[in-house]
Amino acid sequence: MKAIEITTYGAPEVLQPAERPEPVAGEGELLIRVAASGINRPDVLQRTGNYPVPPGASDIPGLEVAGVVVAGDPVAMAEAGFRVGDAVCALVAGGGYAELCVAPVGQCLPVPEGWTAVEAASLPETFFTVWSNVFDRGRLQAGETLLIQGGTSGIGVTAIQLAKARGARVIVTAGSDDKCAACLKLGADHAINYKTQDFVQVCKELTNGRGVDVVLDMVAGAYVAREVECLAEDGRIVIIAVQGGVKAEFNAGMVLRKRLTITGSTLRPRPVAFKAAIARALREQVWPVLARREIAPIIFATFPAEQAAQAHALMESGQHVGKIVLTW
Repeated sequence: MKAIEITTYGAPEVLQPAERPEPVAGEGELLIRVAASGINRPDVLQRTGNYPVPPGASDIPGLEVAGVVVAGDPVAMAEAGFRVGDAVCALVAGGGYAELCVAPVGQCLPVPEGWTAVEAASLPETFFTVWSNVFDRGRLQAGETLLIQGGTSGIGVTAIQLAKARGARVIVTAGSDDKCAACLKLGADHAINYKTQDFVQVCKELTNGRGVDVVLDMVAGAYVAREVECLAEDGRIVIIAVQGGVKAEFNAGMVLRKRLTITGSTLRPRPVAFKAAIARALREQVWPVLARREIAPIIFATFPAEQAAQAHALMESGQHVGKIVLTW
């Protein structure tokens, strides 16, 4: 089969087309003929040598795919209601940049009715991540206020739409007025240009001094201290990336006085059972919303798979709003 491999750690150009043996579905797995592969920030980190592949996972990058089931464990497939020929999307621990990809049955979801493979390939990584962190770890409830750091990323556009669909108020940060406008168009209640405004001050003004209930943080570093300042009592910070650095200093006294929670997670190394539980929650609570198109896919660009290097360069430029997808 055709695949895109990382020939050595480095710039986008190290991504090169290659021929690889076709994978075989094992117990509890199915084999997908891939039509589209989503690109995510962890793929970039893996390419640069900053995100080790979990034990047992494919060294081929790619954490989400959409396509058609061509084979699989018949017992597991029957239990999940999948058959050969079904259109599915899946979260995988690696191997997504390829014509064929093996996925645990529990991490597969049907393509929402009426959605294309490109649209479906934009779902798994961001929806699994947002659900697990914003709603499970962050415990965001209807009527609460969510601050999203980086509203135009794939995670950001998903978090905006999902939080609004579930009745939350959404404030986002973005790096330009155009990106702020894009976030507002997606449904965010307020957008803050972090290059020209102090998000702590603005969040306090927007909440009449109360502060926000949950922060979805993809920056960490020095941002944590400022996020502690802008949280309401019993507020929660959920860190899912450390683009601003791994070290943070913050006012621990404020954490005590306001009863704050600072937490975080990574998804890729978690066991199949954990991810399957997220998939079940999404299928029950979110997939009907997708089928009604109350949440729309935000596809910024698609590239033929052999142009994976150009797709990674676009992601690293930070110019995109939403998802970048490879097609096969």
